[in-house]
Amino acid sequence: MQSVARVAVTRLWHRHLLLAALAAVATPTTQAEEAPAPLQALSERGARVGEAFDAPGGMTGYTITLRGRTMAVYVTEDGEHAVVGTLFDADGNNLSRKRIAEAASKPQAENVWSRLTDSRWIADGSEDAERVIYVFTDPNCPYCHGFWQAARPWVDAGAVQLRHVMVGVIKQDSVAKAATLLAADDPSGALTEHERTQSTGGVHPLDDLPTSARTAVERNNRLMHDMGYYATPTIIYRNEEGRIRQKQGQPRGETLTRIMGGPAPQQ
Repeated sequence: MQSVARVAVTRLWHRHLLLAALAAVATPTTQAEEAPAPLQALSERGARVGEAFDAPGGMTGYTITLRGRTMAVYVTEDGEHAVVGTLFDADGNNLSRKRIAEAASKPQAENVWSRLTDSRWIADGSEDAERVIYVFTDPNCPYCHGFWQAARPWVDAGAVQLRHVMVGVIKQDSVAKAATLLAADDPSGALTEHERTQSTGGVHPLDDLPTSARTAVERNNRLMHDMGYYATPTIIYRNEEGRIRQKQGQPRGETLTRIMGGPAPQQ
């Protein structure tokens, strides 16, 4: 039990406290019925429960994914309580890190990529680009505009294609603007013109928006929410090992270079 005594950055949650902490979330997991009671409570509030693994002190470990974040959970031997956080052994070794990393790269990540591919997006860059990056983009978001500008060297060189999953979450007319861009005869050209004229307001919403375009934006909004993202831009990409990673907010410096796959191409 010595290693259990060294647990750090954790809190012991009683079942009713777990319920209260996660009451705002509502996307169930299919593994709920196989999990102990505290994890069933988490699952009912939106947590996706991963596979069980052996843990010290008679506990059973699980990984859970909630609002886009993967965490380790340790269930006590009686199955009635759960510890959420990082487990250290007597030598200070982090016993949770490897489990979390493994879980984060498993099929649920591929499901994220598949759902993004099937969403309604606007292509920005060559179809032959080696690197594809998805971006939740609000037409009124100044940080989305900042990322669009910063990405030009890679996009213009044909190295990266951005796929803008258009959402409307910032201002009252965001949905209408996003739908107008999706409904354009040339959505890619319309998006480029919108970004180039951001200082004067960009695209003007259509008076008679196609229902299909508005519905597409609303679905993208739900997709963004379901994936646990709350900021624009949210950028989803594959790292050099092929693992799916995300960045919320405008990336700069080394973070931008990493997301884009390397230094900006020479002009």
